[in-house]
Amino acid sequence: MWVSDISQIKTLEGWLYLAVVLDLFSRKVIGMVMADRMTQQLVINAFNQAAGKRDIKGGLVHHSDQGSQYTSLAFQQCLSRYGVLCSMSRKGNCYDNAVVESFFHTLKTELIYNNHYETRQQAKEEIFEYIEIFYNNKRMHSYLGYMAPNEFEKKCCPVKECP
Repeated sequence: MWVSDISQIKTLEGWLYLAVVLDLFSRKVIGMVMADRMTQQLVINAFNQAAGKRDIKGGLVHHSDQGSQYTSLAFQQCLSRYGVLCSMSRKGNCYDNAVVESFFHTLKTELIYNNHYETRQQAKEEIFEYIEIFYNNKRMHSYLGYMAPNEFEKKCCPVKECP
C-alpha cells in the first residue's frame, strides 16, 4: 500500500507544492515532486517516480485524500494503467491519511518551520536533502523498531526488492 498527499511550503517567491508517495510498509518516501503549481501532473509525476522505484505487482493500493488532483481523470487513468487499486479518505477527514499527514508534520517541524526560504529553489534543495539524505536513511521510526526506512527495507528484504 502506498499513501500520498500534497503540502505547501512558503517562500518569498510564493508557494512551493510538494507531492509525496510513501510506501506504507517501510514509511520510505519513494516519490517526491515539487512545483510552483498544485496540478494533477504534480501527483502523476510523484506516482510515476514511485512506480519507477518499485516493482508494482497486482493488488497494490494507492491511498490519498479526495483532492481534485487525485480524483482527476488523468490520475485515475495513471493508476489504471498500472493496475493499481484506488483508495481515498472520507471527505474532509485527514485522519484517514494519518501516515502521510504525520510525515508532513515531521518535515515541517524538523525542517520547514526552522528555515526562511528566499526562493523555491532553495526550499527544493533543502527538502530534497532532508528526505533523501536524512529521512529515508537516518531518521528512526518507532513503527519500524527504531530503524530508518532504508535500514528497515534492507533488514526485511535482503535479497529481493521490497514490496
